Amino acid sequence: MPAAMSLVIKNLHARVKDGAPILNGINLEIPKGEVHAIMGPNGSGKSTLSKVLCGHPDYEVTAGTAELDGQDLFAMSVDERSRAGLFLAFQYPVEVPGVTNANFMRAALQARLPKGEEIDAVSFYKDLRGKMKQLGMDPKFTSRAVNEGFSGGEKKRNDILQMMMLNPSYAILDETDSGLDVDALRIVSEGVNAMRAPFRSFLVITHYKRLLDYIRPDVVHVLYKGQIVRTAGFELVEQIEERGFDFLKNEEA
Repeated sequence: MPAAMSLVIKNLHARVKDGAPILNGINLEIPKGEVHAIMGPNGSGKSTLSKVLCGHPDYEVTAGTAELDGQDLFAMSVDERSRAGLFLAFQYPVEVPGVTNANFMRAALQARLPKGEEIDAVSFYKDLRGKMKQLGMDPKFTSRAVNEGFSGGEKKRNDILQMMMLNPSYAILDETDSGLDVDALRIVSEGVNAMRAPFRSFLVITHYKRLLDYIRPDVVHVLYKGQIVRTAGFELVEQIEERGFDFLKNEEA
């Protein structure tokens, strides 16, 4: 029996709506307190998995289940999944013109409060600026529109800022390392590592070892042709770094 406090995926099949299958029987369990990494070649289904779990409307589940702390994830709306503690840091963060970072974060946090309760503005801005300082972000970013005119690295830092403010139970990081220079990668990773806790889990999706050198995963999975084909410890990252993903083709042959 899987632990109740975990993200459990069983025999998950999914596709782009009216398109070809992409996920072909994913089985995965991520208990609270663990960091799991998923690696795999382009087109293997890594980003599709993250979008399906978070309820992206362009994808449909054709078979299988997913439970978040014992609740049917696919029975929830996108908003309900977020309120239940699921967070996605996008591979390509979207711009939200006309909405400042501060107002965006305040609205997101306000939506999680019981009806009638209000966010304390002084505490909110103190917390926001403190986390921005931790991520090396200029305080002026509070008054800039969400991701508008941001560099790739600034967008990724902003995603991690949102995660730190929302304080989710399960965080999916979809290729957070793409577009980051060495310094930004270190700062973003430090922000993620500061959030590691027994009550929080991470699913880190990446192509490269460099991110996992900073965010050391407890478990590593290889996703290939829509299936988890290998699960091991960090030694699997070392093997992929040395041999690439060609060893999967060799084993398949």
